[in-house]
Amino acid sequence: MARKHLLSDLKAPASSSTEFDEARAADVPTPQYAPRGAIGAVSRSIEALKSQGLSELDPELIDAPSVTDRLDEDGAQFEEFARNIRENGQQVPILVRPHPTVEGRYQIAYGRRRLRAVKAAGLKVKAAIRNLTDDELVLAQGQENSARQDLSFIERALYAAQLEASGYQRPVIMAALAVDKSNLSRLIQAATQLPDDVIRLIGAAPKTGRDRWYELSSRLAAEGAAEKARALLSTSEVGSLGSDERFVRVFDAVAPKKSKKEKVQADVWQADDGVKAASFRQDKRTLTLMIDKKAAPEFGEYLMSALPEIYASFKKSKQ
Repeated sequence: MARKHLLSDLKAPASSSTEFDEARAADVPTPQYAPRGAIGAVSRSIEALKSQGLSELDPELIDAPSVTDRLDEDGAQFEEFARNIRENGQQVPILVRPHPTVEGRYQIAYGRRRLRAVKAAGLKVKAAIRNLTDDELVLAQGQENSARQDLSFIERALYAAQLEASGYQRPVIMAALAVDKSNLSRLIQAATQLPDDVIRLIGAAPKTGRDRWYELSSRLAAEGAAEKARALLSTSEVGSLGSDERFVRVFDAVAPKKSKKEKVQADVWQADDGVKAASFRQDKRTLTLMIDKKAAPEFGEYLMSALPEIYASFKKSKQ
């Protein structure tokens, strides 16, 4: 059974313009693992607030929440989005709550890109104001993102880890991200195994999946690898690339070097009759003997059959 997307009726009247993926509202199936009880009541209480009207706010009065769900996006992508806002206006409101500690200010639940674009255009931002608790704010963020399904893997992982570090309970985080217990653990593990600053320098990397991020965390664990990554990402050349390209550059730069085994020249053993029956090479750990079957066809078999006697004689010589 489908339920209506949170606050989906807060869209402005239909327009020919769109605000790309962030302006979409969609029906979201309720996951089987969605918690009931208090969290279910949260969803119902937010649904009951839909009938409230919209406000136009000064963007300067709106602050980010303690935990944000998105990394900064590439400049070119945002500029295209902002151009659309400037030309066509804001079609979808953002969601805010009264700031929990500062009177007269607000905290954004979702719509950070819209807020940033409207602010750049010098306009007031259309906003739905809701008296949300911390848990309700997180759930509102999560439901909005679930509808768009456009957070990258590392954004989801970082958001989950930050929520847990901020004291949110896992059932709330699971509901916000629409994941089950095991997948939430994997997300948190991925984020906590990677340096936070390196993640943010790379960015969202929307085309880069879980396995590649896990492999990067393994590579960055090597001595000096994280510092090398930071130095590379701080260069103007790499910093100007898209986030997926930045990931690739770092991924390749910190790849483990293939060990180059020192080649030891083989020494030839020559018998008294002049036959070069064998060659050998040795290092600190091994001695490798190679029989030339062409020069001495039966010598190898004879040596192997005589090896027990030779070894026994060696042991006696040590007594």
